[in-house]
Amino acid sequence: MTAPIRPNPPDGQAIPRERPWTGPGFVEFVAIIALMMAVTAISIDNLLPAFPAIQDRFGVSDPNHLQWLIYVYMIGFGAAQIVYGPVSDALGRRRVLLGTLAVYVAGTLLAMVAPSFGWLLAARVIQGLGAAGGRVLSTAIVRDRFAGREMASVMSFTMMVFLIVPMIAPAIGGAMLALGSWTYVFVSMLGLAGLLAVWFTARMPETLHPEYRRPLSFASTWDALRTTLRCRVAIGYATALGLLTGCIMGYVGSAQQVFDTGLYHLGELFPLAFGLVAGAMGAATLVNARVVRRLGMRALSHAGLTAFVAVALGQVAIGLSYRGHPPLVLFLAVLAANQFLISFAMPNFNALALQPLGAIAGTASSFLGFYTTILGALCGFVIGQCFDGTTLPIAFGYAGLGAAALLVVAWTERGKLFRGGVSG
Repeated sequence: MTAPIRPNPPDGQAIPRERPWTGPGFVEFVAIIALMMAVTAISIDNLLPAFPAIQDRFGVSDPNHLQWLIYVYMIGFGAAQIVYGPVSDALGRRRVLLGTLAVYVAGTLLAMVAPSFGWLLAARVIQGLGAAGGRVLSTAIVRDRFAGREMASVMSFTMMVFLIVPMIAPAIGGAMLALGSWTYVFVSMLGLAGLLAVWFTARMPETLHPEYRRPLSFASTWDALRTTLRCRVAIGYATALGLLTGCIMGYVGSAQQVFDTGLYHLGELFPLAFGLVAGAMGAATLVNARVVRRLGMRALSHAGLTAFVAVALGQVAIGLSYRGHPPLVLFLAVLAANQFLISFAMPNFNALALQPLGAIAGTASSFLGFYTTILGALCGFVIGQCFDGTTLPIAFGYAGLGAAALLVVAWTERGKLFRGGVSG
């Protein structure tokens, strides 16, 4: 693929001269972006199978405290995103990504030698700080090259990785755990980070157009943030995305207890159950990537979110009828249906939020990533910490956050749902 870069200029600014694309073809481009997402995402929860070993190693008294290993990572991951966008808008995408990878590797090595649970939590924060670069810059790089429904299609593939990898990561973590100590889980993280560093350096050119470089100053950053905050579409869809991310994080945080130690006691089959749910998300995201160009982001995501809320309410009814302990097959089926439907909303919400902000893609991606991640982590933390030996916290969390997201989308679109447009 040799299509030129066609950046979208700010209002009133001349369109920069097109320049030939010298980087990888479409498939390899998507693969590199997906790997950036994978490095970021695998660290979220491939530690889940190692929770019992970590609990024994550090004498953690309350099993719910082990969830902190997920949420402190997400807090670091979210907080750092607000920095990397403005920096990459000034210095370019390549240098910033490689710098953040170095921070990620440092956090991973510190985790491997952690002498206490507190040290391990601190190392996870550092990991999150480094991993945030891949999340922000992958979105900014895609926005540098694509716009409209084409961008949504690319983001569907890459968001699929970001959503699916955390779901299959426990299987990877379980495989590494079988090789020896829980510290082996971090070896898989180091391997992926090294592969990304080599591949990105060798194949991905700088995608930020020279005329879009912004000075690294408070005034410039504040101007970009103010533009983002004033954009109803960006803030509305980012809020809805954050609420739906809270559903995912609530499930991920409590999954080990639900499937293994606290409810269904699946033991070594826990990663399999986790992976089955991931398969539903993967299937939906692939379908989304294929049909979004024809149906449009708005129509597809609004329909997916509406159906998600309906199924979530059904999940609450099922949970209550079984007193919080439905049959495993029924629970998996309803959960997989929810994950399938949510995958028609999240990638498109991400693209819709960034669509009006192409001229400040780095800063906008940075701020919106910070906002959605922190909002999602906090909502997920509440759901996870409410785990009481039943599936009800997940069911009520999905229904409540899904309904709130639907209301926010209705506000964003001024009550006109399911409509499309040239770019959405």
